[in-house]
Amino acid sequence: MNKKTEKLKKQLLALLKKEAFREGEIVLSSGKTSPFYIDGRCVTLNAEGAYLTAALMFDILKKEKFEAAGGLTLGADPIVGALAAVSFIKKKPFKTFIIRKTPKAHGRRRQIEGPSLKAGSRVILVDDVATSGKSFVESIEILRQEGFLVDTALCIVDRQEGAAGALAQKNCQLISLFTPQDLGINL
Repeated sequence: MNKKTEKLKKQLLALLKKEAFREGEIVLSSGKTSPFYIDGRCVTLNAEGAYLTAALMFDILKKEKFEAAGGLTLGADPIVGALAAVSFIKKKPFKTFIIRKTPKAHGRRRQIEGPSLKAGSRVILVDDVATSGKSFVESIEILRQEGFLVDTALCIVDRQEGAAGALAQKNCQLISLFTPQDLGINL
């Protein structure tokens, strides 16, 4: 990791700790109770956080061969927009997409929104926080039904509560920028 990337990562970690990390019992979307919560949108919907997230993810993706990056609404939405902008600024623009939870009921009735993508193309998934991997797995299934190759998922924080294993069962690797240990949580 070069010094610029290290600096960006330190800045994003500080922002996560300040804006997104909360200690205290909370019920997660899985129904499981947790002693801490990470609200990634508090960072990805913040101008600095959006840039830092996209710049760090772009740094990981810049050497990959893929057609587009995207993910399930709502966690992926701000990341996808920022990634598109950063990829353009860095002169390696790539397409992005958002997956609706259900297909749109009117218009083109699409579930995958964004520029047209070719079936058979490799796409990369992104999200803010991975816990059980349910959102990623749902996204993989939707994308594969449309004929896309999905073998990589990228998130800001992997809570290390099963997401990597769930994705591995789908032949998809999970890459995270941070783990709970980076936030001072020992599991």
